[in-house]
Amino acid sequence: MDELLQLGKQILASQPFSTLVGAELTAFSLGRVELAVPITPNLKQQNGFVHGGVISYAADNALTFAGGSALGPAVVTSEYKINYLKPAMGTLLIARATVIHSGKAQAVCRCEIFTVNDGKEELCAVSQGTIARIGRSPGDHA
Repeated sequence: MDELLQLGKQILASQPFSTLVGAELTAFSLGRVELAVPITPNLKQQNGFVHGGVISYAADNALTFAGGSALGPAVVTSEYKINYLKPAMGTLLIARATVIHSGKAQAVCRCEIFTVNDGKEELCAVSQGTIARIGRSPGDHA
C-alpha cells in the first residue's frame, strides 16, 4: 500500500464519526480520493433511502481528503455545496473527489457520490467545496 493511502487510512481511523458509519478509504493519491461507506439500516431515513446527512458526510470528507492531498494534512472544509440528484439506495455509497485547483492556502475540489446496487454504480449526488489549510508553516508571515 502506498504511503499516502496508508496515511489517509490512519487519519480516517482517528475520526470517531467515520468509524461509526464504517467509512473506508479505498483510493488516495495526489488530487484524488475514493471513500466508501457500507449502506446499513442505521444509515437510512424513514423512506428507506440513505439519509442525506450520510451522503453529505461522504462528500465533505472526500472533498477534504482530496484537498489535503494537495495542501497537507492540516486542513478543514471552508465551504461546500451538495446537490442531491436521486434517492440513494443500494449496498454501498462511494464518494470520489478530485482537486480542481489548488493554491498555497486553499483548494477547490469536486465530488461525485454513487450508490452501488447489484454491482452497478448510480450517481446520486454531486458536490463542490473549498478546503482551507489551517495553522502556519515555517516562513509564513502574518
